[in-house]
Order: sequence, then C-alpha cells, then structure tokens
Amino acid sequence: MQNGAPKPSSQAPTSRSGITRHGLARVLSKLGFCSRTKAYDLIADGRVAVDGEVQTDAEFAVDMSRAEIRVDGVAIAAQKRIYMMLNKPRGIVTSAADEKGRDTVYSLLQDGGLPWIAPVGRLDRASEGLLLLSNDSVWAARITDPLTHLAKTYHVQIDSVPDEMLLEKMRAGVHDDSDLLRVTSVSVLRVGEKNAWLEITLDEGKNRHIRRLLAALEIGVLRLLRVAIGELPLGDLAKGKWRTLDSHEVALLAVATVE
Repeated sequence: MQNGAPKPSSQAPTSRSGITRHGLARVLSKLGFCSRTKAYDLIADGRVAVDGEVQTDAEFAVDMSRAEIRVDGVAIAAQKRIYMMLNKPRGIVTSAADEKGRDTVYSLLQDGGLPWIAPVGRLDRASEGLLLLSNDSVWAARITDPLTHLAKTYHVQIDSVPDEMLLEKMRAGVHDDSDLLRVTSVSVLRVGEKNAWLEITLDEGKNRHIRRLLAALEIGVLRLLRVAIGELPLGDLAKGKWRTLDSHEVALLAVATVE
C-alpha cells in the first residue's frame, strides 16, 4: 500500500436495504483479480471504473454482487478460485518482487498459465518446504489469522546434539525483544555426531520464530523445512514443484481454521 493511502476499514458498511458493501480495493482482492496493494495502485492511477465512473477512492463502497467494475476498460468478474501448494526451495524469496533482484516464488509458476495468485503466509529465504498459494483472500486470511492457532510442522536440522533440557527450554519459551517464543511440541527425529534433526510444531507464527528461538538458546539452524500445515502434509512433492489442492484438502484447512 502506498504511503498516505487510506487505511482499510475493519468492517464492511451495510446500507439501509441490508446490502453489504466493501471498499473498492478490497472488492478487487475478494474477486481474485489482484492483491489489495496492487488494487490501491490501480485505483490511484485512475484505471478502475465502477458502473461507468472512474473511482480514485480505494474505500469507495461497492456492492460487489451488482456493480460493474472495469480495469483499463475490461469488465472484471470473479476469478476461478485457485488453491495450490508449492515445495519452496531454499534461496527463493516469498514475494511478488524483490528489490535485490533475487528469484521469487513466482519464478517457479511462470509456465503454469495461472491467474493472479498470492502466497498464504511466508517462508523466509533460507527456509524450505510447504507454502500455500491462492487467489481466495478470505480462505487465506483464515489460515494466516493467529487466532485460529492452525498448527504448522517443521523438520529442523540444528548444529548440536540436543538433550532433554534444551527441549524443555524450547517448550517453555524464551523472551526475544517483546516476543515470547516457544514451541507447541518438539521431538528428536535423528541424531548424528555433531548435529540432529528435530520435529517442531507451532500453533503461532511470529517472524522467524524458530530461528530466533534457537538463536536465543545459542543453537544454529542448518536447515529448516515446513512439512505440514494443519493436517495437510507436503508429502512427496518435488522441490520447486507445485500442485493444486483437491476439494477435500481445501475443506480440510477451512474446517481447521474454524474458531
């Protein structure tokens, strides 16, 4: 969102007739046409018209079931909902664009013939594994909402051999700045002479949560892979590849996010 752009309202206004209206930028996102940030840019540039009138107010109230919305003169309809999983490789940025010119997850989707689609949550550049993508902003928001406490499971290689005291400290948590960082569960998968693999489950996801927690305990992370979100496993999907979710998998995650 551009500096100075109006802040999206938390609730959709309702007219006296009972029709629910949403801000224009949110409508473009809900229709699966583009991200909310991109919508603000399109509207500010005068490229979006509602019922034949150009609108430059991103919060202009729209009844998305009745209004005709055009972008650059082309009528916009609700896009087919896309739900995907990607096995993100290490070194790939979870972003639409990168100011340093590094490869993003979109470089792995170029030949897919896909409409606009956005990552559901993030994996940092050094992390690997299961990343969801969708153009269904409502479904995505439920999955990323911290209030749903949707479990995420990781396999993490560390640079030391853990003992039970370390595992207990990870469960109890440590303070880093203003955050309490802790795991929902942790167990040892396998141990080598100088390192080990842990299975870690979180039901919250603060920025670089696992890396910061282990760094506070003076433990280095060698590899970090997300292997499941809720009951949805990464499975045998090859690194750098993606596939669409079936209706059962989409519903599985939707049910898991019901408070």
